[in-house]
Amino acid sequence: MNKLALLTVMLALSISTPAFAHDMAAMGDMDGDSAPNAMGGQMGMGAHMVMTPSRPQTPQDVERARDVMDTLRRTLVKYHDYRVPLSEGYQIFLPTVPQDVYHFTDYGAAQQEYMGHFDPARPGSLLYVKGASGDYVLVGAMYSAPADYTYDQLDAIIPLSVAHWHAHTNICLPNGVTLNDVLRGDVGASHLDMPGMLPVSSSPSAPAINQRLGFLADGRFGFTGKIADPAQCEAAGGHMLKQAFGWMVHVYPFNGDDLKVAFGMTVPKPPAN
Repeated sequence: MNKLALLTVMLALSISTPAFAHDMAAMGDMDGDSAPNAMGGQMGMGAHMVMTPSRPQTPQDVERARDVMDTLRRTLVKYHDYRVPLSEGYQIFLPTVPQDVYHFTDYGAAQQEYMGHFDPARPGSLLYVKGASGDYVLVGAMYSAPADYTYDQLDAIIPLSVAHWHAHTNICLPNGVTLNDVLRGDVGASHLDMPGMLPVSSSPSAPAINQRLGFLADGRFGFTGKIADPAQCEAAGGHMLKQAFGWMVHVYPFNGDDLKVAFGMTVPKPPAN
């Protein structure tokens, strides 16, 4: 994507609350040099996330869900080589931040999803995990939808009896950092006094951690940070987003035919070798 096209996408995303989808799951505390905001393998309800309720399952729901799985299995074949999407202009969301699942995003496809256009063969994001060798291993894809969609509208895309759509809420970002900054991968790593960074005197590794993680370093800010209250966010030098992005849903089509696995909340583990 050229700079003009990228700017156009960013402008559209900043005007509407939704932006390209990504999933931030349970972030842990700092442990040595490990990332305090590393993404966990399982999502759950909480202050930072809401999910759609389940609905009674129908045979039509099962058929629609299997159609989505079959479509992804066919269309994602070439993306098992992670270099292919990168060569096509996909961008990795926060590549310097350790995560259990990495989102390679097609901004054009994501923009279409947030305009209400759903194409099961062209998901806005591809989902990868890190394999034992350090390479990215394809595990699935993510679809997105506008933030103002009703449950019925979401159900028409991916049945609520099969999957739980989720949205990210109560997100505290440091003042001076916007959602579009995060989309571009700018977590303030070039700033020395950004709230959320570790004091450089706290550890010999603090500067390197700050450079890699920026405001995510101390675990207070971000999509599953410790701060979820507007007053606490303001006191910490931040601003609260009531909802970041729109609705999103993950699909993991490669681990058999069990719909609970394919549309579940747990990120598949990469092969041992």
